[in-house]
Amino acid sequence: MAEPADVARFRRDLIALTREAPSRERPIAVAVSGGPDSMALLALAAAAFPDAVIAATVDHGLREAAAEEARMVAQEAETLGVPHAVLTVAGPIAGASLQARARDARYALLADWAEQSRAMAVATAHHADDQAETFLMRASRGSGVSGLASIRATTVVAGAPVVRPLLAWRRAALRAIVRRAGLPFVNDPANSDPRHDRTRFRQLLDGNEWLDPPALARSAAAVAEAERDLVEIALLLWRERVEMTGDSVTLDPAGLPRDPLRRMVRRAIATVRAAHDIVSPAFDESANIEPLLDTLLAGRRATHGGVLASPRRGRWHFKVAPSRRSL
Repeated sequence: MAEPADVARFRRDLIALTREAPSRERPIAVAVSGGPDSMALLALAAAAFPDAVIAATVDHGLREAAAEEARMVAQEAETLGVPHAVLTVAGPIAGASLQARARDARYALLADWAEQSRAMAVATAHHADDQAETFLMRASRGSGVSGLASIRATTVVAGAPVVRPLLAWRRAALRAIVRRAGLPFVNDPANSDPRHDRTRFRQLLDGNEWLDPPALARSAAAVAEAERDLVEIALLLWRERVEMTGDSVTLDPAGLPRDPLRRMVRRAIATVRAAHDIVSPAFDESANIEPLLDTLLAGRRATHGGVLASPRRGRWHFKVAPSRRSL
């Protein structure tokens, strides 16, 4: 069993994110891979909220040992009195960005399972060391505010609310909880595969004590707070500066800083695309629109994501781009 102080801390941390305690009618859905961090999450949740926790393990079909690991989690969940489900990815996961594809498939399954179970949210075991790794990875790639906000404590993935109650906890503390409770766990070989960026940054943190993971995690949290404020400012400006006519968008950019302009242009493009059910070319909220902004600020029109953006008379107009005529 987890220590009472750890259980009390976890209870506070989870309720701070969900704003209410889980119940039998609205349980917290815990994602458990079988690794030490997620096994600690399972133990803490079971102790903090008896009869108000459900758990699931996703078998991606990428390793032969995954099915046995899922059975191990199911057995421990049963011992803790937690209903458990094994969710299996249909079809092979292949191609580039294997980890990203596996993540998308995992969250899609978890979201569907949580909805069917009437869960209040899905809880994952991301912790302070994960946050520090993510912050450094994104900083090394030149990420902006949105990227440096790193792992959000609360978010929505695949339509499901997701909470990360362990973001202020250290990896070592979670492993100590697992050891004291005598829980089995597995080590995913991907976590030590140097081909993955995260592995290299984990080794960088492990080998340099002056890189303080809790401090980096606090920086990520501060950036996340700034990101939330910037989102609210952009929403306010959208209401004040945007006119929508049919399936087109007109934006007044006068005097606006680049960050809100960037957010509003992304939203304008997404709005026009949604109105025309444009699926290809791909576009999302992280799309690089810096060249488009430069072009518009220079007074020239350009096309991005199937949307034509045209500056005219001090306004930026967005509409679906005309089809190219074949020769």
